[in-house]
Amino acid sequence: MIFIKDILSLNDVNVKFFTPEGEISVLEKISFKIKEGTITAIIGPSGCGKSTILNTLSGLTPISSGQIEAHGKIGYMFQKDNLFPWLNIINNVTIGLKIKRKKNNENINEAIAMLDKYGVGEFVNRYPHELSGGMRQRVSLIRTLMTKPDILLLDEPFSALDAQTKISVSEDIYKIIRSEGKTAMIVTHDISEAISFADQIIVLTKRPAQLSKIFDINLTFEDKKSPLKARKAPEFKNYFDMIWKELDLNNGKS
Repeated sequence: MIFIKDILSLNDVNVKFFTPEGEISVLEKISFKIKEGTITAIIGPSGCGKSTILNTLSGLTPISSGQIEAHGKIGYMFQKDNLFPWLNIINNVTIGLKIKRKKNNENINEAIAMLDKYGVGEFVNRYPHELSGGMRQRVSLIRTLMTKPDILLLDEPFSALDAQTKISVSEDIYKIIRSEGKTAMIVTHDISEAISFADQIIVLTKRPAQLSKIFDINLTFEDKKSPLKARKAPEFKNYFDMIWKELDLNNGKS
């Protein structure tokens, strides 16, 4: 894969929250760059500000100082699938288009084709409660993709799933991201998940979060990478130990 350009960059980004008790510094001097077509994982101690980074990129949380440059449209997939229980799957997937008054027969057919491509086409007229957790996550991602983002933000998308389903769904989501050629950033507290999913891992310190270290992940495969195959790569354990040590040095746990 040839990475063309930096599609996203943060330069000395600071975020502070103001509460009745006073000022809280959440992010301090966060700087990194993301290459087009890559998957980046953010990992760090619980509560350190991992999701805050995604919120700043999406515009939900303003930065206090610094600079963010995004060369493309951003789509956000939240921790919960947030599917509307009263809408069937096709209407859930096209809800963003409806809100923007861009829903038409052409993009409805596109949504149906994408649902079919990724194994949920037979459920277009079903409702969220009729789907498994993994299927709902696929539908949630397809809904985000229908808005044509260049950059995908995923906030702990597998955290609500059991261990076996988590790996299976991560395979599905990984294949969709790669197939659609998207740049993605995923927040996780799971070191193994980060290594198996990402091309690079950004490790944060405890709050106020600073950049601790960036790991470029290079694993050996006989064929194409997938999250399941990544866990069997000979370098996997070494990356796990290095990242665990980095987190431990910063007095935090993943």
